Amino acid sequence: MESSLVNYKSEIGKGKLKEMLYQMILIRRFEESVEKLFMQGKIHGTMHLCIGQEPTAVGACAALTNEDKITSTHRGHGHCIAKGTEIPGMMAELLGKVTGHCKGKGGSMHIADLEKGNLGANGIVAGGLPLACGAALTSKKKESGYVAVSFFGDGATNEGSFHESLNIASIWKLPVIFFCENNRYGMSGDIKQMANVENLAERAASYGIPGVIIDGTDVLVVYEATKAAVERAKNGEGPTFIEAQTYRWRGHSRSDARKYRTRVEEQEWMKNKDGIKNFKDRLLLDGVLTEAEVKEIEDKVKQILDDAVEFAEKSPEPSLDSLEEDIFL
Repeated sequence: MESSLVNYKSEIGKGKLKEMLYQMILIRRFEESVEKLFMQGKIHGTMHLCIGQEPTAVGACAALTNEDKITSTHRGHGHCIAKGTEIPGMMAELLGKVTGHCKGKGGSMHIADLEKGNLGANGIVAGGLPLACGAALTSKKKESGYVAVSFFGDGATNEGSFHESLNIASIWKLPVIFFCENNRYGMSGDIKQMANVENLAERAASYGIPGVIIDGTDVLVVYEATKAAVERAKNGEGPTFIEAQTYRWRGHSRSDARKYRTRVEEQEWMKNKDGIKNFKDRLLLDGVLTEAEVKEIEDKVKQILDDAVEFAEKSPEPSLDSLEEDIFL
């Protein structure tokens, strides 16, 4: 699917377009910052970076309101930022500090921000889909008017909860959007070796759901497709499956040597499909932004991250007395 937003400047507006670029740059610089902190041993456990996938998070969340809900994945920092979560609290959470959004107990894979409509990242593959269906059912029963968007990767489409969620959402016409970030690779293999369909969106037809295939590196395409799905859901027409074809520049996690793909392939994607560079160049060419405004964004992002790292490093760790607090027993 290509964008039909010929007059995107007037349809979206300069302010929102600038915000979209700002958020994509913020996500990438955040990921680069936490990658550095991880390598310094300041972040423990594992980490799944979304560098290269910034347009999917920003484009989708730009079509949502603060009341709309999302569920995220183990690769969820971008979704969290795009939904409006404050950076200092995110940084503190990754460093395991009490000032984090989940008091330092969720970490990289389990950040949530209910005030912003983020029902949480999830370390279980496809774990967020049933939760999104639950949120959508609540919205329908209570006539709350919001939609739920579930982000998940290509590997999740082979999980039972994926099929169960699409089935129940279709039967009950739930206001939910299934947003697949198909970055082509699971933990250690090509999705073409794991699914015998040309496009994952074809699976939606089995459940009577529209399946849309889009260029996930073009933030305007992502925004337009999500906006249409939101309108459909809020009109009572039920769910939509969006397959955003994208690419993660880093490995599955920090321990991934990426033996399943070539460095030539990676360089091709980074050179020709960098969603941030392409969007920035388009805004400059069309006179939406100036070079000075782009630099202003970069400077703002740098200051935000510098302050966030300082805040996180100076924050205290949770006390042992709080070990059994904020958990379900």
